[in-house]
Amino acid sequence: MSFITRRLAAACLAAATLISPAAAQDLTDLTITAPAGAGGGWDSLARSLQDTMMKTGAVKNAQVMNVPGAGGTVGLAQFSQSAKGAKDQLLVGGLVMVGAIITNKSPVNLTNVTPMARLTSDPMVVVVPKDSEVQSLADLTAKIKEDVGSTVWAGGSAGGADHILAGLITQAAGGDPAKVNYVAYSGGGEALAALLGGQVTAGISGYGEFQGQIESGDLRALAISYGEPVDGIAAQPLKAQGLDVVMENWRGVFAGPDIADADKAALAAAIEKTVKSPEWAEVLKARGWTDSYLPADEFKAFVDAENTRITEVLKSIGLAK
Repeated sequence: MSFITRRLAAACLAAATLISPAAAQDLTDLTITAPAGAGGGWDSLARSLQDTMMKTGAVKNAQVMNVPGAGGTVGLAQFSQSAKGAKDQLLVGGLVMVGAIITNKSPVNLTNVTPMARLTSDPMVVVVPKDSEVQSLADLTAKIKEDVGSTVWAGGSAGGADHILAGLITQAAGGDPAKVNYVAYSGGGEALAALLGGQVTAGISGYGEFQGQIESGDLRALAISYGEPVDGIAAQPLKAQGLDVVMENWRGVFAGPDIADADKAALAAAIEKTVKSPEWAEVLKARGWTDSYLPADEFKAFVDAENTRITEVLKSIGLAK
């Protein structure tokens, strides 16, 4: 090999190193923004990432910052400004944020950040308090048919996945989805308190968020939103119980806009190292989450498609024009 050839090969190797998984070792501090209050799905994902990324050595130090409000759009707007070009910041988001952007007519949307990875999905679950007169999905649909407004739903932000599912269930049950009586809470803890306090008829969230209370018997699970039954979950799909409704609650992470290619590669490598670790597999099992990992390019295409799909769903149930 000639001297020039050796120099060229060395230069190519050096360039490749900038975007290789080894670049993840350059990450020391990382801030993960959860655009919601404590106790909800985004907060749980952010803190699970924080813990697992440090355990696996994907980053040395990670912290979580909560910025609740308007279905994640407050946190999104703040993040899009503060994380511009940043190599050490991630934002958690998902289906709820897509819906909130549309219904709130947010001037900042997911084109203003950089999709990094889809991480998890979980079935959404419809629950009632243990002492509720509503004993089954059939009881709930009968109540909806009788008077849509008398069924008070608890869930996350207005226009988000929980609200969408409540509208779709109402529509499938023969009620007017535009008349859904939906109470939005900024965190899963608040919605849970409303349910346990008997302040609402039914609640909707990701299964993992209510799993503990379902297993303890404090909440009764009436149905899940996946199209097929899930091992370990007794509640059957809405579709299997006569309502033609299917929804998957996905979550992922985003970097700021204008991030350099090398910095994006380092973040991507750190994320991949985390989600392919045994520690992350344990998190998924404990939380009841499904591994739905998609790397950056595939995730971007998925987000674009979801924006189109959710816009049409929201229009169909009267939550968007």
